[in-house]
Formats: sequence, structure tokens, C-alpha cells
Amino acid sequence: MFRSKLFIGLAICMAGTVVISNFLVQFPVDHFGLENLLTYAAFSYPITFLITDLANRKYGKFIARKIVYLGFFTGVLLTLYFSTNFKDLISIRIAIGSGTAFLAAQLLDVHIFDILRRKIWFIAPLVSSLIGSLVDTLLFFSISFYNTEMPWLSLAAGDFVVKLIMVALMLIPFKLLLKKIPDETKLFTNIS
Repeated sequence: MFRSKLFIGLAICMAGTVVISNFLVQFPVDHFGLENLLTYAAFSYPITFLITDLANRKYGKFIARKIVYLGFFTGVLLTLYFSTNFKDLISIRIAIGSGTAFLAAQLLDVHIFDILRRKIWFIAPLVSSLIGSLVDTLLFFSISFYNTEMPWLSLAAGDFVVKLIMVALMLIPFKLLLKKIPDETKLFTNIS
């Protein structure tokens, strides 16, 4: 019972974080002269890597991939329904860019994490999230804003710098939450 609740909880958290981030990416940070460097999504999106890495550490790559897929499909559907203005090309490009970048970056994160999982506890989440964040940033901003009026290169650079900081900060909840989630790697062997 606990394991299915946890699995569903992680998938819901993933989808919710994707939807919130897709909404927040439309709004530049309008303080301290950062409007051309940063959107609010840079602060929420790194949570997706925390969710993926927790699932991968506790349940393995097969379950982590399932959470990515569930988060992807649910997140894209909710984004299309709540955040996409189909009369606005940028809004449609954001939805396409978000889905493409999310899936590529998260699956890469799962793969890299799995390779590094036997290293010191922080190596796998740190390296996989950094590489995943770079891929996500490049794909998302180029698909969503290339050849538009948006200063997408500077937004991508600012976004990536904040993601680097957030990835490092996410190590704290990663370590704390690992202690709270039961270590039952064999829980989902029949689902794989």
C-alpha cells in the first residue's frame, strides 16, 4: 500500500512541478535587472531532478523511468489544457519545447544516475542533474524561443546558472528524504 502511494505521489509531484514550471517560464524575474536573464521557472524546475533521483536511488532506473513517463504525459496534458494558448505560437512552442526537453533531460538523468549510483551518495544526483539541466536548458530555450523577440540566449544562460545553484541546494532535501523513504529496491520488480 505504501509503495503504490509513494509511486503515485512521486508521479503527481513530477507532473505538478512540470505544469508549474511551464507556467512560470512565461514570466521573467523583474527584480534587480534580471528580466533578460531569468524566469521564475528556474527555481521550480530543478525539483523534477530531485524527484527522479529519489525514485532512481530507492527503486532503480525502471521505476524512475516510469515516473518520468507518467510525469511527462500528465504534465504535458495539463500544460496543454491550462497553460497553452493555441492562438499564440510562442505558447505552443513552449509546450513542445517543454515536453521535448523534459523527456530528453529526465531520461538522460536516469541513465547517468544509474551508471554513477555506486559512487559517494552525492555524485550520482549532482552529476546527472547537472548534465540533465544543461540538456533541458538548451533544448527548451532553443525550441521555445529561437528566432523570436525573446532574449532566449541570455534567458537560457541565466536559467542554467540558477539551475546549477538549485541542483547543489537540492542535495540537502535529497539526503534528508532518502532517510524518510523506505529502501525497498525489490518493491517494483514485477512492474519492471
